[in-house]
Amino acid sequence: MDADRDGRVSLVEYQDWLSYAFDGMDKNRDGTLSPEEQPGGRGTPITRTEHRDRLADRFGRQDANHDGFLSAKELSAPPQ
Repeated sequence: MDADRDGRVSLVEYQDWLSYAFDGMDKNRDGTLSPEEQPGGRGTPITRTEHRDRLADRFGRQDANHDGFLSAKELSAPPQ
């Protein structure tokens, strides 16, 4: 997850790492998960941008010290 190996995870590193599932499910590569591409074949469509926004929200809740990076301790703790 720590692509630049600086001992902490930035928002972009977090989003890139956790987007592998989105990318794998987006079979037609249109940047949107249709209901058919989602688990169970249902749900509301979600764009890659919306997905990354959700990850940014989760990142913000995990960044306990609000320094803009996640430490190993913050990564291992559930989001607040």
